[in-house]
Amino acid sequence: MTSERKQREEGNQFLPKFDTTGLITAIAQDSRSGAILMVAFMDAEALARTRETGLAHFHSRSRGRLWMKGETSGHVLRVEAILVDCDQDALVLQVEPAGPACHTGAANCFYRRLEGEELTRID
Repeated sequence: MTSERKQREEGNQFLPKFDTTGLITAIAQDSRSGAILMVAFMDAEALARTRETGLAHFHSRSRGRLWMKGETSGHVLRVEAILVDCDQDALVLQVEPAGPACHTGAANCFYRRLEGEELTRID
């Protein structure tokens, strides 16, 4: 194991491992219920803005820019804690949502279950 890998996996220094496109996976989890609300991506700027403001910011791949969750709807995600996985290439944002997390108006983005070849609503 290289010293960089050892430091990343066992050390106490925050060394986020962005992918080749400069992104890291970020999972938003309701801090009270434990429900997974959404999965998005952060670049270094989104991570920095999230840490500075306490509000979840992401990199929108479709818009090609930084966006704050709830910037138009008001349904912001207040970040209470950031958990970092073992090799620092994924984050869990434990959040307090101010309304539905999904752009469809559903409480979270995981409102359907795959049953055979069909999707069934579960919310």
